[in-house]
This record gives sequence, structure tokens and C-alpha cells, in this order.
Amino acid sequence: MAASLWKRCVTAAVKVKCLSPSLSARRWLLSAAYTDTKVWEAREKDPQNLAVLATTMERTYERNLPVSSLTVSRFVDNISSQEEVDQAEYYLYKFRHSANGWYLRDWTIHSWIRQCLKYGVREKAMHTLKNKAQYGIFPDDFTFNLLLDSYIKDGDFKSTCSVVEEVMLQEAFDLPSTQILSLYALGSYLATRPQLTVSEERALGASLLICGMTQDNTVGLSAQLLGNALLGKVEMLKGIHAVFKRMPLFWGHGYLGRALAVMERAASGDVKLSKDTLDYVNDLLQELSSTSDTDSSEEVSAGEVDKKGDAIDEDDQAEQAKLPQYASRFKELRSQLESQGRVDSASLQALVTSLAQQNLAAAEKSDLEQYESRVQAWEAERRQLIKREKEMREKAEQEKQERLAAKAAAQQA
Repeated sequence: MAASLWKRCVTAAVKVKCLSPSLSARRWLLSAAYTDTKVWEAREKDPQNLAVLATTMERTYERNLPVSSLTVSRFVDNISSQEEVDQAEYYLYKFRHSANGWYLRDWTIHSWIRQCLKYGVREKAMHTLKNKAQYGIFPDDFTFNLLLDSYIKDGDFKSTCSVVEEVMLQEAFDLPSTQILSLYALGSYLATRPQLTVSEERALGASLLICGMTQDNTVGLSAQLLGNALLGKVEMLKGIHAVFKRMPLFWGHGYLGRALAVMERAASGDVKLSKDTLDYVNDLLQELSSTSDTDSSEEVSAGEVDKKGDAIDEDDQAEQAKLPQYASRFKELRSQLESQGRVDSASLQALVTSLAQQNLAAAEKSDLEQYESRVQAWEAERRQLIKREKEMREKAEQEKQERLAAKAAAQQA
């Protein structure tokens, strides 16, 4: 019985230890001040009847005339239910495919994401973000942070990484807070050891690499190592064109070689690499070696040869032939790093957690100051648009009255 009790206590302790990172995360993720809507809601109100706005937009489109960005902005700002979010999505799409489609306002994009979060339809925000070319949704860093934080707080790291992928594609890792949240999401998701498809490995690899380049520390270097390795795996399996297609990546062979270059940089510098990242790369190289051995031992039909030839050219095959050299060099460098004490025993997840605890609060302060200034600038621009709209309507009404007067005078004559 004593042994059984001891076993239950040990099990409980292990569970608490495993859960503690996510529990502590809720204490240091974006603060209440960051996600507070007070600054946003303090803007001057412009109440509108959405039914009237919708009718006006439909009539305008029927006459093949452009709807103004101000009209779309008013519609999004006045959303008050989930059903109206659906309507707004439709008009965002219509606006994007109109003559004014390039002029969707930044504050409208920010408002759209906030409305989706407010009314519990986050998937709508993700849909328009994933299909940004169809909706014109290109958020700024602060808006991305609100969406990232929402998913992180729910513990949905797979969806958070989908947001990080969009940040990467938009190359919007300018704010330290966005970098930290993104690295935390990536590290937490990889800690679950998910089964990834080739396309998912490509997206995660690119996100880790580009975001990791913003941090000159163990987290940044470890992310670069793993990012290059994942992209190198895709290159080995599918060819280089499968790596950089529609990605903000370097158009050149040798991503596994670049991963080793990161290890060489760590060996000659004073920054460590995380042990679990090295383990991940080691497993990745073993998997590639096993796949390569299997492919070379199996007979491939003529049809399969042609199919592979379409995707993999001679340069890709030359890169694949370097795999044994890469694997051997990895072992040498890892041994060198371990002998130099350049391997950090902490996991990547623990390292990004520590990074967030140390730096996120300071990054928030700068973000909030910039956000308040940005909202003020948006409001000034919006007021200017309203003024211009009023002037144009008055001018149009005056011209109409002049035409009517001229017509009446002509009839009397």
C-alpha cells in the first residue's frame, strides 16, 4: 500500500511538472492592458444602420461604381453580432474585387480582427487571413499579437503556428513582442512532437528560420538550426523548388548545409544551442538516411522516374548525394559543441518561456505607446475622409440644383 501511495504521489508530481509551463504561461502572456479595448473603444462613434449600408453598397455595385473604403469601415465598426460578421466578410470580399480594392484601411483590418475575437468567430479572422489576397486582410504586428495571444491562451498551438506562418509570409516580425510570442508558439507546438506533413514542415521551418534570425541568443540560434534542418528535409525529399515557392526564402540549394553553419557559428562563438533541438535534428537526419537507403534499395517503375524527374532536377540529386557528409559533419560538430559546453540542457520550450518572462513586459510598454499613437493617426485620417465625403456630397448636391435650375430656366424660355 505504501508503495502504491508513493507511486501515485510521484505520478501527480510528474503531471504538475509537465503542466507547469502552460499554467505559468497564463501569468506572463500579453497583459490585460495590452488586450484591453479601452483605447480602441474610446474612438469617436459613428453609428450606422447596417441594413441601410448594405443596400447602399449593393446599389452602388449594381451601377458599376466603386464603394468607398469609409463605407466598408463603417460596416465593420458597427458589427454587433455573429451574423453581421458573416455579412461583413461578404462585403470585404466584394470590396477587394472592386475598383477600390487596394484601399482597404489599416484600421478596418484591425477592427475586423477585433470584431471576430469579440463575437467568438475567430475562425472567420483566420479564413480571411489565410485568403488575404481575396479579402485584403494584411494585419499589422499589434493586430497579429492579439490573434496570437488568443490562441495561445486556449493552448491551441497548432492554430497559433498557423498565425505565425502568416506573420512569416508577411515578414512582419518587426516587434520584439511578436517575435517572442511566435517563438513561444513554435517551441510549444514542437514540444508535443506532432506528426507533420511535408507542407507543415516547410511552413514551420520557414517560420523558425525567419523569426529566429531576429534573436541573437540561444533561442534564436536554436530556431535557425531547426528551421534550416526542416527546410533541408523538404529539399531532400521534394527538391529546392518545393522549399522556396511563394516563401520569403533564399533561392539556393543547401539548407542542411546552412543548418550545419549555424552549429559552426555556435562552436566558434559564445551562444549555446538547446539539446532537444540537436536531438530533433539528429532524428531528422536519421530519418532522411533511412529514407534514402530504402529508396536506393527499391526498384522504381519508369512512370515513377518520370514523375520524380518533373520535381527533382540534377542539382537536387547532387544535393541529396551530400546527405552522408551532412550526417557525418553533424556528429562531429555536436561532439565539439558538447566538449566546449555549448549545449544548453534546457528545452527550446523552456528557453522561450524564460525569454518571454524576461522581455515581454518591456516589449509591451513600447507596443502600447505606438498603438495609442497609431489609433490617433487613424482617427485623424478617418475624420479627414469624413470631411472630404461631406464636401463631395455638398458639391454634388449643388451641381444637381444648378442643373435643375438651368433646366427650369430653359423650359420657361
